[in-house]
Amino acid sequence: MADLQTVDPEVSRVKFERELANYRSMESAYRKRGWILLDAEFPEIFVVFAATKLRPPPIVAAIVLNFTDYDLRPPSVRFVDPFTREPIPAKLLQVQMLRRAAIPGATPETIQALAQQGGVQVTNMIQYNSPDDRPFICLPGIREYHDNPAHTGDSWLMHRSSGEGSLAFILEKIWQHGVKPIEHYQVQVQVQIPALNVLPSLLAVPE
Repeated sequence: MADLQTVDPEVSRVKFERELANYRSMESAYRKRGWILLDAEFPEIFVVFAATKLRPPPIVAAIVLNFTDYDLRPPSVRFVDPFTREPIPAKLLQVQMLRRAAIPGATPETIQALAQQGGVQVTNMIQYNSPDDRPFICLPGIREYHDNPAHTGDSWLMHRSSGEGSLAFILEKIWQHGVKPIEHYQVQVQVQIPALNVLPSLLAVPE
C-alpha cells in the first residue's frame, strides 16, 4: 500500500512531534545505548544504531521511519544505508533481529549447553523472500507487518492504543533483538581479503 496521507496532515504532524519530543526527553540515555537520531522532519525520522559493546563500536543498522497517515496507520520502517539514506536489500543487512524460544526454568548454563547442541530455536524477525528484496520487520506496530496479506487478521487498530507503533517502542525492539545481543567481532582472512562480521551472543537474545 502506498504512503498516502488520508488523515488531516496536521493531526499526523502533531502526533509525529509528540513522538519526537518523547524521544528528545530521553535522548541522552538512548545515545548511551548507541541510538543516534540524525534527522527528523515530518513525516520521516532517520536513526542509526551502533553496537556499543564492541571496540571500536560499529554502525550496524540504519532505519527511516515514515509517519505518513499516523496514527490511522502505524509507521513504516525501512532499512537504509547509513551514509546515503537509500533503502538497502536484505543481502546488505549487517544485523538480525533474533527471538529465542522460551525454555521455562532454564539457567544460562543450560541454554548455553543446549545452544552448543543446536537445541535452542531462534527466529529472525526481519523477513524477506530473496536476498535482493527489501527486508521488513515482522512485528505488530509496524506498517509493513500489517500491510502483509499474511497478517490480515491482526489489524493495526487492535494495537493502536497499546503503545506498539510508537517511536520508542520500535527503536527499543530493534535494539533489544538486533543490536544489544552483538558482543563480538569475527574476523576472517581469505586470499588476503579480510572480512569483518559482528556476532550476537545467544544468551543476550531475548525471548
